[in-house]
Amino acid sequence: MQPDLGCTALGLFRFSTRRSRVRLPRRTTGANSWVGDTGTMAEQQIADAAEGMGQPEKAPNEWGQALLALVVVGGVAALVLSGTFQQKADDDPEPAECHTSDKARPSKLVSGMQLCTALNRADLPTLLGTPTEYAMTANGNESVGDWADGTKTVTPQAEIQLSTYTVKFSTSEDDIPVAEMAGLLGGSAEKRTVGGHPAVLYSNRTIALKFNLGGGKVDTGPGGIARSLVVARDAKDGGGFYEVSIWRQDDVPPDDLALFRVAEAVLPTVPGWTAG
Repeated sequence: MQPDLGCTALGLFRFSTRRSRVRLPRRTTGANSWVGDTGTMAEQQIADAAEGMGQPEKAPNEWGQALLALVVVGGVAALVLSGTFQQKADDDPEPAECHTSDKARPSKLVSGMQLCTALNRADLPTLLGTPTEYAMTANGNESVGDWADGTKTVTPQAEIQLSTYTVKFSTSEDDIPVAEMAGLLGGSAEKRTVGGHPAVLYSNRTIALKFNLGGGKVDTGPGGIARSLVVARDAKDGGGFYEVSIWRQDDVPPDDLALFRVAEAVLPTVPGWTAG
């Protein structure tokens, strides 16, 4: 019997020489749906990843594992393959530090590394309700999206993975008011306030992908839930927003209180944030 190595959610998959799975968001009508179809872009990236993994490795170890990032910015951007991760060894007591790809393109207002630095707090595990855990991987980068209408966007983003949770943090300069996003993010989206700024809380369903490293098609199946907060950059909701998303490595729904604790602690430390 071939070993089943299990799943992570949304942003990261783990694979051996046999088979692996990855969780990705379903196609959504998120905050940026008006500039392009994120699902089409995601499908192309998945196909590219599957093709690349179909190449055999030299002298494979049956239980050897590697990490590859499939990064998605909640409901507001597209799937990209980028970023450099630092994996914490079992005998290393230090949490991961933020790293970035050499090809990262800093944005005008804030970079992915700045977002990663703000997110990679010493108390992040406590904010998530898992105080004994640590950051196993941490990265910050800028994803570049080419949309169907010819628009090109640069989205700074950061992602940190712990044993239980993964947290993604991104920002956008889109001028759509956050107050108008609730209608774009599904019927369960809720208007909230974070630090005196308008916000929207919503869920995103993930997809589990199974890659057969020996070749063949990529199988898909239902995944878990990610919870996200889209928060206006300023209290007047004059355009631009931040998005904080969390999901678990298992199928258990994330804790909304943990999401709000992270957002309320991290957002005031980011360049460009104004007090409400």
